[in-house]
Amino acid sequence: MAQILKTLGNPFVKNVLSAQETLAFAGVVISKVFSRRSYNSATKMVLVNQIYFTAVEILPLFITVSIIFGSLLIGIVFAVIKDLGLAEYLGSILMGFVVTELAPFITVLLIALRSSSAIDAEIAVMKVNQELNTLSLFNIDVLDYLFVPRIVNGMVSVVLLSCLFSILVLGSGMLFSFFIFGMGLDTYGNTLLNSTKFSDIVIMLLKCMTFGFFITLIPIRFGLRASHELTSIPVAVLNGMVKVFIAIVIVEVLSLILRFI
Repeated sequence: MAQILKTLGNPFVKNVLSAQETLAFAGVVISKVFSRRSYNSATKMVLVNQIYFTAVEILPLFITVSIIFGSLLIGIVFAVIKDLGLAEYLGSILMGFVVTELAPFITVLLIALRSSSAIDAEIAVMKVNQELNTLSLFNIDVLDYLFVPRIVNGMVSVVLLSCLFSILVLGSGMLFSFFIFGMGLDTYGNTLLNSTKFSDIVIMLLKCMTFGFFITLIPIRFGLRASHELTSIPVAVLNGMVKVFIAIVIVEVLSLILRFI
C-alpha cells in the first residue's frame, strides 16, 4: 500500500513543484513585460519579427480554416436553432458562443500547434548549443531579448487572430441568416449589436491574452529544462506541448466559471 501511495504521490508532487516553478517564472516575466526598460531597439525588432512569423505568415491557412470550419459550424448551429424554434436567441448564441468561446479556442489551438512547438524547440536548441550562456557573456539580458518579445507576441497574436476569426465567422453567419431565416443585413447587424455584452468582450480579450501568455511561457520554460545533450530536445518539446494543452483546458474552464459567477 505504501509503495502504491509513493508511486502515485511522486508524480503528483513533481507536477505541483513544476507548476509552482512555472508560476514563479511567470511572475518574473510579467514584471519584465510591463517594464519600459525591456523594450530597447533590439527587443522591438525581435517582437516585430515574431508577430510577423506568428500572426502574418499564418494568415492564408488561418483564413481558410476559419472560413471552412466557421461556415460549417454556423450552418449547423443555424439549422439547429431553426428546428428548435430558438430564432430569438440567435444573437446571444453567436456572441456568447462563437465570439467568446469558439474564436479564442480555435485560434489558440492553431497557434499552439504552429508556434509553441517551434518556440520550445528553438529555446531547447539554444540551451544545448550554449547560446544562452553566450548571450549572458555579452551582457545581453536573455529575458528582455528572447523571452519578452515571444510572450508579448503570443498575447497580441491570439487577440488579433481571434478577432479576425470572429469577423469571418460572423460574416458567414450573415449569409446563413439570409438563406435560413430570411434576415437582411440590417436585421442581422442589429441582432448582434443588441446581444453584445461588454463583459463578454472583456472576458474574451482577457482569455485571449492569458492563452497567448501561457502558450509561449510554457514552451520557453520547458525549453530551458533541456540538458546539453541533443536527445533532450524532443523530450523538452513533448513535455512542453503536453503542458501547453493542459494550460489551454484550465484557462478555458476558468473562463467559463467566471462567466457564470
